[in-house]
Amino acid sequence: MALRTIRIQGDPVLEKKCREITEMTPKLQTLIEDMLDTMYDAMGVGLAAPQVGILKRVVVIDVGEGPIVMINPEIIETSGEQTGDEGCLSLPGKAGCVTRPNYVKARFLGEDMQEYEIEGEELLARAICHELDHLDGHMYTEKVEGPLHEVKYEED
Repeated sequence: MALRTIRIQGDPVLEKKCREITEMTPKLQTLIEDMLDTMYDAMGVGLAAPQVGILKRVVVIDVGEGPIVMINPEIIETSGEQTGDEGCLSLPGKAGCVTRPNYVKARFLGEDMQEYEIEGEELLARAICHELDHLDGHMYTEKVEGPLHEVKYEED
């Protein structure tokens, strides 16, 4: 397991569509473990493979309820609306106001390559939408309402 370099907005890899994954390999398992380590080290709630320079359809998310690994995810249902601040590990220190669905249902493959569905509300719904956008080469800044602003982090 290792920390990977998080690509910053402006890096062309963040603007590309990712490829489907057809099988679990040792290399993919290592990528997933590294992505989780990298996300936790950066104190994020989600990370998509293109953010570490890999154009594959895999994301990791943890909104405080334990890690979720989603391979080839797709949103199959949304409802409601929430508007709030959103940030991104690929644009550190900045945030912007974004409207997303308040409820999301997604279908994906787990690490066992079996199909699963997940339902999420509020932060989990926002995280799923945000990370899946990365897989199609989109960043939250395309959806920001108004200007970006600095994020102040409190010291421990």
